[in-house]
Amino acid sequence: MPQYQFLQWCLYALWALLVFAYGACLGSLINVIAYRMPKGISIVTPPSRCPACSTKLSWRDNIPVLGWIALRGRCRYCKTRISPEYPIVEAAVGFLFVVFYVIWYVVPGTSPLGGALNVLTPYWAVMNDASRTWPEFVVLLILVASLFAMTLVDAKTFTIPIQLTWVPAIVAAVVYPLHAAWVSRPGSFGVRTTPGWNWMIACPDVTRWDWIGLSLGGMLGIGIGLLLLRTGLVGRSFADYAEWEAKAKASAQTADAVGTAAAAQQDQPNADAAQITTSTPTTPPSNSAPPSSPPSSADPNANPEMWMAYPHARREMVRELAFLAPCVLLMLVGWYAGRHFGGVSYDPIFGAYSAKAAAPLWLAVLSGVFLGYLIGGGVVWFVRIFGSFAFGKEAMGLGDVHMMAGVGAALGWIMATLGFFGAAFVGIAWALLGRLAGGGFKRMLPYGPFLAVATVLVVVCKPAVEWGLSHLTGQPIRLP
Repeated sequence: MPQYQFLQWCLYALWALLVFAYGACLGSLINVIAYRMPKGISIVTPPSRCPACSTKLSWRDNIPVLGWIALRGRCRYCKTRISPEYPIVEAAVGFLFVVFYVIWYVVPGTSPLGGALNVLTPYWAVMNDASRTWPEFVVLLILVASLFAMTLVDAKTFTIPIQLTWVPAIVAAVVYPLHAAWVSRPGSFGVRTTPGWNWMIACPDVTRWDWIGLSLGGMLGIGIGLLLLRTGLVGRSFADYAEWEAKAKASAQTADAVGTAAAAQQDQPNADAAQITTSTPTTPPSNSAPPSSPPSSADPNANPEMWMAYPHARREMVRELAFLAPCVLLMLVGWYAGRHFGGVSYDPIFGAYSAKAAAPLWLAVLSGVFLGYLIGGGVVWFVRIFGSFAFGKEAMGLGDVHMMAGVGAALGWIMATLGFFGAAFVGIAWALLGRLAGGGFKRMLPYGPFLAVATVLVVVCKPAVEWGLSHLTGQPIRLP
């Protein structure tokens, strides 16, 4: 091997090690989130402590993966066993980060790994080095870490903390437009994008003021809906669920107690009926207190079966439609305003749109982030609302809506939509594994983990998705 290739591989290995360390550190944070968020504990304070002896852990004990190995899986102070889940999560996140780094930046630059594997690399990363496209790579890693955290919490508690879904959306809304403004400045080299697109995610063309206006109006409508919700002008959906669940549990416990008393009376005809009657509980025990909110709002005590039995799902969907009304209305207003005042017109001869003036690239990219958020979440919300109307039960959790909205902001509306429909196939694969392998695969999972896995698969397997869509439509499809 020539010396320059050896040095190149050493550089790749060093960067891979740094990426793994970064992922392992985020994995350590994910462990904290998965443990504390469902319990309502701050992820900042108090500092990490042993759950058995409450001793504050030193920095050596908190080193990802290596700390657990050095301690041999036991607390340094009380020798209580530490779950291997912690180093497994840290190593898994670090490994995922390295996989994406290799696909994005190592494969295109090495001839032995090029060829077939090179098709996995995004178009915008093939000819660009990491120093020019690292902002997009950071957004991807933040999204992957957030999806990992959401999957872990959702699998344990059947809830998705809404704060986790905001992280990739906020990062994308800040990083993408800033990078677009930087590369579009005079004298910049720009970036390489997918043919037919102007950025790394699906964004409207700089002449499409109608789509830009639609995205800005939609986000403004979301803000107005949140304001109406906060002021009480629009009711929060499922606000009375806690009261209904308390009554349902009390009724079920009373029925069970009456049935037990009747059986006892049949076995002992001479038993004192008054004594049996007074033993019947009239209120639920303290340890069966109802959750303060439904599973879609991150309650650790939520019971999925109980939640599905809630009889007023259709009524609650009307409230959610009222919340979405300003968003839909302002999307239409924004579309009309952009088309009218921006002078958007279509030339059938050249098959292209034109406008009075082109929008700056950063604005087009920001509108792409907003469109991804609106469409990515809107598709799931559509299924949730109309599925609930059709079946009289909550069709999907509101946490799934927020999750795919965050995915859409980070990856664009096309990738988010494909991830949503691909989740059905991931769920089918899980069910088949449960039948064939049994064990942990037979466990019932919420839909959130399937959405997260499908999203990652769509990103990694983009060439296969493009091939399938091209054969279905009969024309070449290139995803951003």
